[in-house]
Amino acid sequence: MMNSSQVSYFTLTAYLDSGALKYLYFTVVVFLYIVIVTANVLLIVVICVNRSLHEPMYMFLCSLFVNELYGSTGLFPFLLLQILSDVHTVSAPLCFLQIFCLYTYANLQLSNLAIMSYDRYLAICCPLHYHTRMSSSKVSMLIALMWLSPFLAISVVISLSAPLQLCGNIINKVYCDNNSIVKLACSDTTANNVYGVLGAIFITISSVSLILYTYMRILKVCFSGSKQTRQKAISTCTPHLASLLNFSCGSFFETAQNRSNMNHVPNMLRTLLSLYWLICPPLFNPLLYGLNLTKIRIICKGLIFVKCRCLMLKFRQGSALVKRK
Repeated sequence: MMNSSQVSYFTLTAYLDSGALKYLYFTVVVFLYIVIVTANVLLIVVICVNRSLHEPMYMFLCSLFVNELYGSTGLFPFLLLQILSDVHTVSAPLCFLQIFCLYTYANLQLSNLAIMSYDRYLAICCPLHYHTRMSSSKVSMLIALMWLSPFLAISVVISLSAPLQLCGNIINKVYCDNNSIVKLACSDTTANNVYGVLGAIFITISSVSLILYTYMRILKVCFSGSKQTRQKAISTCTPHLASLLNFSCGSFFETAQNRSNMNHVPNMLRTLLSLYWLICPPLFNPLLYGLNLTKIRIICKGLIFVKCRCLMLKFRQGSALVKRK
């Protein structure tokens, strides 16, 4: 029997023996990571630099993009190292650190989307009281609470899982997962299971209830309101709903894998589904909001135009100098 003092590392068995194809996989993952970092950093800078975007909706969006950078950084560098490695092992401390990063990312993502739905509800259903109810101090408080709560909650998860006595060290995934570690335990895991279930129920029910309530009220206003109100609701709520659906699908895939026997599903498909909630939201959310929100789209177009113009001027200047020589 292995105990916790002997389990100094975990072995990740979901990595396939891909041979020379690992360099192709590595290139694809590097490309995705660069796109995610570039897109999210661009929108964070655009929101922070432009005072016209210092509004509650864009502050919550900025928080969303920062969280996506945080979650991606918890996955991609680790994934890149494992793809190139011949032995897919990870030390126990690093494994728990990754669990902390990915679980806080997931909780933050859902909380952020719930708060954004509340913000849209106030903007559409209570426009006259919007700036009073969503003041700068309240926005700061909500963002602070949104970030602090998951960090405290997942710290408890790690403190319950780290001391467990384990009977093995095999994790059938491409990244570390708390549920897989709890399943390896020889000791009593009642506290882990109860806290995990209650925590998941609380965050899910509270967030989903807020989202459902706010969108029911928004729909009611849209059906009874003017054409301008409907257009405002569609333009601001469409990217949020798409983002919410995207993350919900990924979370459903991950939960289904953790709670049911997926051995009949091909390994490659299981791996892709387990990565969906970590890759697709950070990849598509900047595009959804960047293309659909007019203010952000106009500013991004302006930045790209200025950058292209500067490059063209430098090219012309270089060409002129060459001709003179």
